[in-house]
Amino acid sequence: MRILLTTALVSSALALAACGNTATERAATGGVAGAVVGGPIGAVAGGTVGAATTR
Repeated sequence: MRILLTTALVSSALALAACGNTATERAATGGVAGAVVGGPIGAVAGGTVGAATTR
């Protein structure tokens, strides 16, 4: 059950990391989503994913 919850939270964080038009907006939304899901380490990971997904 915990794996299912973790998978759902991570996928929603990645979806939120894709919000925004610029690298800064995507890094900010990814950081916030990551912080909610995984604390400080999640914030760093979410910000990195958000910035890396910018076109």
